[in-house]
Amino acid sequence: MANEKLDGHLRNRLLAAVPASDFSLLKPDLRATVFKQGAVVQQEGEFIEHVYFPQTGMISLLVITQEGGGIEAATIGFEGAVGANGGLGKRRAFTRGVIQLPGTISHIPASDLKRVVGRSNAIRDIISRYTEVLLVEAQQIAACNALHDAEARLARWLLQTQDRTPGPASSFPFTQEFLSQMLGIRRTTVTLVARALQRAGLIRYTRGKIVILDRPGLEEAACECYRVIQHETLPATMGIDLKPR
Repeated sequence: MANEKLDGHLRNRLLAAVPASDFSLLKPDLRATVFKQGAVVQQEGEFIEHVYFPQTGMISLLVITQEGGGIEAATIGFEGAVGANGGLGKRRAFTRGVIQLPGTISHIPASDLKRVVGRSNAIRDIISRYTEVLLVEAQQIAACNALHDAEARLARWLLQTQDRTPGPASSFPFTQEFLSQMLGIRRTTVTLVARALQRAGLIRYTRGKIVILDRPGLEEAACECYRVIQHETLPATMGIDLKPR
């Protein structure tokens, strides 16, 4: 990974929601780094050492089993953060944070964030409410993985991915193995459901790449969980002011 010198911290909507006077307390300790796909930024079972605020790209939070398998519990893009509760005190991570889409991510040592939180009720409040948002999303995705078929889940997942990527991006680099782990299904099943969505004209699926062709159609194909996550659990619904400054 390579450091990026441009100050784009406010491209992250949580950081943009912090009042300017409070953000000035954070800024000296924030750094921006370009991360590659597959990089691990948080290990399950370890203390949270850094907090990550994506400007671009996306991070998956994976629940890892004793056998080493995993399934996605939540996705984090420019609307959120990974490890934010580390700013409230020493915390262990219960999920593995993996870069799902490469991009620029602002980050700060958890100890520095905790120091700033001690001086800013606004930042403490944003972290507390966003932690609730993540919990609700994780619960909804757990239900989705248990109750809904793979085709509807893949549609939901692709829509979430697009929502968490700033700009009009519709093409994403995903391998069969990667999608298999994210959705907790066999690789052969990934191929079958992706081809079904392709036959319906909703996506174009080639080796290592998915292109969204028909977003309204994909929304129709997605399970109800997409609408719940999109409209009921995003930070704006928790009363966080996400209007850009």
